Amino acid sequence: MKKVLVAATLASLLLSPLSQAADYIIDDKGGHASINFKIKHLGYSWLTGRFDNFNGKFSYDPTNIDASTIEVAIDTNSINSNHGERDKHLRGGDYLNVAKFSDAKFVSSSITDIGNDKLLVKGLFTLHGVSKEITIDAVKIGEGQDPWGGYRAGFSGTTKIGLKDFGINANLGPTSTHVEISLHIEGVKK
Repeated sequence: MKKVLVAATLASLLLSPLSQAADYIIDDKGGHASINFKIKHLGYSWLTGRFDNFNGKFSYDPTNIDASTIEVAIDTNSINSNHGERDKHLRGGDYLNVAKFSDAKFVSSSITDIGNDKLLVKGLFTLHGVSKEITIDAVKIGEGQDPWGGYRAGFSGTTKIGLKDFGINANLGPTSTHVEISLHIEGVKK
């Protein structure tokens, strides 16, 4: 009886969705994911915005975090700072130059578990035609069954990038040299 109980317990652990690697599609269509940014405006306040169109995928293995990966593609033309004229300027040559660089992309190179559901995500970020390694401080929000019969996992992350590091040379003053980016990613298991 004891052997049967041990075997049944091991089988349930091995078959549990929490213990297996899985591939996910980022739920950008359902509004359950967002990519936001903020930058100081002349040092007096924050200019905030988001990118409305993006897509991506990730692979997550809670038993082997190092094997996890993420890829995100951003349509830079979808920048939205809640001000049409400013967005037109941000899409132009002084900033994103979307006519030449219509997308940005992040591809992870490593994901490290640092404990308490916190992760360090390193990878190559391409923006404005320049690719640089960045680090995203991430946290796992949760995972489980959704009401529609699917399975979801969610994460949030933050990073800061220098404008000049990505070839954006606009002078917004000494306090406006870096952009803070926050990502809120919910994926639906394939």
